[in-house]
Amino acid sequence: MIPADRKYTATHEWVKIDGAVAIIGITDHAQDALGDITFVELPKKGATLKKEKECAVIESVKAASDIYAPISGTVSEVNERLETSPEVINSDAHGEGWIYKCTNFSQAEYDSLLDAKGYEKALENE
Repeated sequence: MIPADRKYTATHEWVKIDGAVAIIGITDHAQDALGDITFVELPKKGATLKKEKECAVIESVKAASDIYAPISGTVSEVNERLETSPEVINSDAHGEGWIYKCTNFSQAEYDSLLDAKGYEKALENE
């Protein structure tokens, strides 16, 4: 299931807008491909992130994977729960497993991302 209330990247990150805040995580497809997640290196609060640049790292029993910022912005909050319970991403990638929130993001960058149908098509072509 790919939630329609957010946008996606071809590298399997998602962005959900909540007022002036963008919430960012990885897709259910990504967490499934990674397997059991064992560690998340979160971005630093206050950091300025650039679209398509590395912003976090997720380690699993299978591999370590870089997470790329789907949009530019300033990190306003990180999901500290992931520091002690990274497996939350496995159980709820599109909800409680969010990775960080940012402000001062570009609406144009958000608008350029894939919608749910576009992401579904991208998965079919992998």
